[in-house]
This record gives sequence, structure tokens and C-alpha cells, in this order.
Amino acid sequence: MAQTENNDDEQAAAVEVKPPNRLVRKKRPKKKAAPKAPKTEQGDAAKLRPAAAIVPPQSVAGRALTLVVAIMSFLACLTVGAVSIVWDAADAWQNDLVREITIQIRPTEGVDMLREIDKAVALTQEFPGIGAVRALSDSETKALLEPWLGEGLELEGLPVPRLIQITVSDPELLNLSQLRNSVSGQVTGASVDDHSIWTSRLSAMAGAVVAGGFAIMVLVMGSMVLSVVFATQSAMAGNKDVVSVLHFVGAEDGFIAREFQRHFLMLGLKGGVSGGVAAIVCFVLVDMLTRQGSGQAGSDQVSALLGSVSVSLPGYFGVFAVVFLVAILTALTSGLAVKAHLAKVD
Repeated sequence: MAQTENNDDEQAAAVEVKPPNRLVRKKRPKKKAAPKAPKTEQGDAAKLRPAAAIVPPQSVAGRALTLVVAIMSFLACLTVGAVSIVWDAADAWQNDLVREITIQIRPTEGVDMLREIDKAVALTQEFPGIGAVRALSDSETKALLEPWLGEGLELEGLPVPRLIQITVSDPELLNLSQLRNSVSGQVTGASVDDHSIWTSRLSAMAGAVVAGGFAIMVLVMGSMVLSVVFATQSAMAGNKDVVSVLHFVGAEDGFIAREFQRHFLMLGLKGGVSGGVAAIVCFVLVDMLTRQGSGQAGSDQVSALLGSVSVSLPGYFGVFAVVFLVAILTALTSGLAVKAHLAKVD
């Protein structure tokens, strides 16, 4: 019995013994994360963040190149305007000369001059394509000779040829060779002058002016291309580290060249527009001054030589073409220079 009680007490003690208390770590409350911005807002913020350009947009070299391009564009536009004025004047001269013919009757001893003049007028009016036939009067003939022989001329005592002015209404219908043969054969001392020598000379002069203007354009554009090449090399040298890193990390040559092309395209466009606007302002001022100075000796001589000193619509189109050409040449030149430099690096 005693043994049984002892066993019961040991079992009760075993039951009552509890394991030692363990330290229970309390979980800290988690901090609430800040609400994330919607994906659309993140995308908009990334789009609004400007991308860094390889070539600095503003630099001393860039401003100098813009000034050089503006000057070259201004000179090229002035050349286009001058060629346009001379070409229009030569074209007007040629049209006037083609539509005018002069019959010259030299005085001959024993021949009635007035009778020969009337005969030439009547004969000329019979030809198709002839508009108006008019013999110059004595006063008009004196007015033509006064600048060289002075005033107070007496035509009766001088062997002065008499002139008949003919206006051609349709040059294609007129048979000029037949008219020349008929007048010289039937009118004593008469000859027909169709101003073909002057027309050929005017054509040659207009062609020479156009060729000279084209040569000046080539020189101006060549100088601008060289300036762009030097500016591109300067920009490459100034951004050598950036270009080298981009090149060696795998950036394509076309990507780097496009960055430079975009930069120099804007410079060329700014310079070209500035030069073109300055040239247009000069054209307008010259036209205004010529109109205001009408009646003065110098202005009248210029107007008599060139007509209205104003640039026609094709001349202004030429100015816009020059501006476009300047911008394109600037961009292409810079791109080719960059690709050549990167090819050497490879």
C-alpha cells in the first residue's frame, strides 16, 4: 500500500511539473507601404522627363556656326534674287525686240524720201503678222539725235536716215526673209533690221549671268559645307568621352549620327531662315526705294535698263529653296562627318 501511494505521488508531481516559460517574441506591426502611383502616372512622368542630348544645344561653336550659315544663306539668296531680276529683264528685252522691226531708209541723191517712206509703209502692211507700221516724224528723229549732236538740228542739211517702226503682232506668221527681200528690192536705200544681233547678245548675257550665279552658289554652299565639317569635328572632340562610351557599349553609328544630324539640322534651319528673311527684307527695301526715287536720273536709268527692280515670284521661291537646301546640306554633312569619324575609331 505504501508503495502504491508513493507511486501516485510521483505521478502527481510529474503531472504538476510544467516546462519553463519561453520568451515569446511579439511581432511588430508592419508599416503600411505608401500607395503606389498608378502605372499611367508613372508612364506620363517618364515621358515628361527630357532626354539628355549628346550634343549640347547651346554652345559658342553652335552660335558661331548659326551665324556663318545665316551669312552664307543671305549671300546665296541675294544671288538668286539678282539672277531673277536680270533674267526677267533680259526676257522682257528679248520679247520687245522680237516684236519690233525697224526699216531704215538712207537718203539717196535724186530720190524723193517721202515717197519712198510711203512705199515702204504700204508694202509692209500687206504682210501677215504685222500689227502697226509708223514712220518716225522729224521731231522724233531730232529727239533721238540730240543727245549726241546737240539741239537745233536741221535734218534737211544732214544725210540722216529715216526710220520706220514696225510692231509684230504674231512673230510666227511673219515671213521675215520675204519681207527683207521685198523691202530692199522695191524701196530705194531701204534695209530691214530685225534686232537679231541684240537678241543673241541678250541671250548670251542672260546665260552668263545664270552661270555666274550658279558658280557663286556652288562656292557659297561649299564654304558652308566646310564650316559644318569643322563644327562637327569640334563637337565630336568636345563630346569625345560621351561618344566613345556610347560607341563601345554597343550604340550603332546610325544612332550617334542621327543625334548630330538633328542638332545640326536645327542650327542650319535657324541660320537659313535668318539669312532668307534678311534677303527678303533687302528685296522689299530695294523695290520701295526704286519706286520712291522715280523721276531721278539714277533711278530712271536703272529702271530703263532693268525695268522694275523687283524680285518676281520665282525669285522668292528660289529663296525658300535655298533655305531648304541649306538645312538639308547641314544635316547630311554633319551625319557623314560623324560616320567617317566613327569608322576611324573602329
